[in-house]
Amino acid sequence: MRHGDPAVDVQKQLHELEEVAKTLGVRVSYDPMTGPTKGGGGLCRVRGEYRVIIDKRLRPVDRVRVLAEALGSFDTESLFVPPQIRQLLS
Repeated sequence: MRHGDPAVDVQKQLHELEEVAKTLGVRVSYDPMTGPTKGGGGLCRVRGEYRVIIDKRLRPVDRVRVLAEALGSFDTESLFVPPQIRQLLS
């Protein structure tokens, strides 16, 4: 993949969102989803810990969407978040 390639940008966005999640103390996991949860993922709380569980079969662009939606509910004003990622969170 060459620089400027949309696939590279999506992977970078995903990595930066995962870093924001880590800073917030939100665990991100990629698991196969079946049954009523098939096809997406989202934010949940397990034993007091926030988690974002994402269907590992999703395309990277859809992983970015699910993770950005989940993290959008957190207060990130006091964190350094790159402008492009902050825009995804709003």
